[in-house]
Amino acid sequence: MNKRSISITAALLFFVAGPNVLAAEVPATFDAKSCKAEYPKTSLLNEEQGAVSMAFLVSADGHVLDSKVEKTSGYKNLDRAAVKAISACKFKPGMKDGNVAQTWAKVEYVWSL
Repeated sequence: MNKRSISITAALLFFVAGPNVLAAEVPATFDAKSCKAEYPKTSLLNEEQGAVSMAFLVSADGHVLDSKVEKTSGYKNLDRAAVKAISACKFKPGMKDGNVAQTWAKVEYVWSL
């Protein structure tokens, strides 16, 4: 393949796929090391463990606006404690089209004894 055919192929891909292919969304992030949840006492006594998958809607200023559990750990106490702890964390805002924006961030929190 020569340079001309590569350029034409790239131009066709852009035309067919549209400009939105280049519009990337980067989700919000946080420092997991400085943002820990406290193990619920009843979960400790019952030796409950598991991983909870969550999603957080993070504002352009880094605060959590909404949250949801996408996959439960199997224990409501562990799920609630993880959502509460991560919701209180300060996030680095996400980006849309190169600008700071409100985005969803996916987080998995693992509880283990």
